[in-house]
Amino acid sequence: MANAVEIEHVTMRFNMSKDKVDSIKEYMIRLMKRQLFFEEFFALKDVSLNIEKGDVFGIVGLNGSGKSTLLKVISGILKPSKGRVRTYGTISPMIELGAGFDMDLTARENVFLNGSVLGYSRKQMREKFDEIIEFAELKDFVDVAVKNYSSGMMARLGFAIATITKPEILIVDEILAVGDFLFQEKCENRIRELMDGGTTVLIVSHAIEQIERLCKHVLWLDHGNMKMLGDTKTVCDAYKQIN
Repeated sequence: MANAVEIEHVTMRFNMSKDKVDSIKEYMIRLMKRQLFFEEFFALKDVSLNIEKGDVFGIVGLNGSGKSTLLKVISGILKPSKGRVRTYGTISPMIELGAGFDMDLTARENVFLNGSVLGYSRKQMREKFDEIIEFAELKDFVDVAVKNYSSGMMARLGFAIATITKPEILIVDEILAVGDFLFQEKCENRIRELMDGGTTVLIVSHAIEQIERLCKHVLWLDHGNMKMLGDTKTVCDAYKQIN
């Protein structure tokens, strides 16, 4: 089986300020005078793994373990400090709620905006428009600015847009957690449809039951380190022992 994602010895290092700075002005003065002191923080440490095409791959770990950072590196949002990531196929990332939306625009306008960002033509999005709005259950709010949406409404719209065109790689980071139970069920069903169509899906979720229902393989991250990698049952059973 060919790979959709190849991660080779990826390390992600951030420089964290050790000083408390009360304003941007003070920050800039200290920076120019070289009076700012930093300490290194490693969000990921020498992570290597391959994700096969068509796999549904889960990532678990406590807060601060590096899950979201890894998804951002795979998506190309962050460039790793060391190592290399290769992806094979179009990526549709749902990493931050509302990312890619213009809050002053309506749902209707954001559908076309997001479509262009994902590389789809206006004609393609027009053909899919009604299906997107129906899936997101936003028919009565389609011409309302998204800044007036609840987090659940934004999540529904984002997921509907990201999955309507069947991406080759779908990346989902905790987005499903803000929807209600029925919508989560609907999202899971769509993920299964994408799986059947050959889409590779990467999921970060604190809901371990969701990972167990959907995923074939799971990575457990702990303070940026790979603690365990394997089939879903083995990794999830071990992970649940610490919670």
